[in-house]
Amino acid sequence: MAKSGMNRKTRLIEIIGILRDGAIHRAEDLSRILGVTQRTIYRDMETLVASGVPVAGERGFGYKMTAPVTLPPINLSFAELEALHLGIAVMTEAADPALQEAARSLAHKIDEALPEDRIAPSTAWGLAVFPFADTAAGIRNIPAIRNAIRARRKLRIRYFDNSGEESEHLIRPLKLDYWGRVWTCAAWCERRKAFRTFRVDQISSLSELSVRFEDEPGKTLQDPA
Repeated sequence: MAKSGMNRKTRLIEIIGILRDGAIHRAEDLSRILGVTQRTIYRDMETLVASGVPVAGERGFGYKMTAPVTLPPINLSFAELEALHLGIAVMTEAADPALQEAARSLAHKIDEALPEDRIAPSTAWGLAVFPFADTAAGIRNIPAIRNAIRARRKLRIRYFDNSGEESEHLIRPLKLDYWGRVWTCAAWCERRKAFRTFRVDQISSLSELSVRFEDEPGKTLQDPA
């Protein structure tokens, strides 16, 4: 079906979509599908190859994609990286095994591509330390904690520590930190009378109190722990 009026950028994307099946496609067939001349298809293929898209073939024989599409270098902000990991976390919990495997593979590629100064040592918080299931488990708590920080309201939480022991805490949530796959909440714990860091995915339940808290000496982020 001809697609007259299609701009070149859109046409190149269409060609990539067609070639994704790994089969050989002749220029005359592509020209008919896209509603352009074979000469235009030849030029488009030259453009794709020059752009790094793994296309093999030549005039008279046809073209095929020889490998997955390679993305050019992309600069991500930490917030964008967080959003990307959120999406991957959701996919690793999907019912479709193929999507789960694709998400894990993508996660590994991201870990490999990140510069060393953005990855914590293996003994600390880091991208490769915690599975994405932890990310998915913590997602449900993020909105409530963020709201409590903005509203400056205390939270009553039930928390499982690393040994699996559950305890209850009354906290002043002060800050959320993202460590690649795990969120932590820095807080003043009324029970311990000290600053504590809680892994968000290990909070089993939480409830927000109606009374706001005010800054007090020794209980703010500016105070030494």
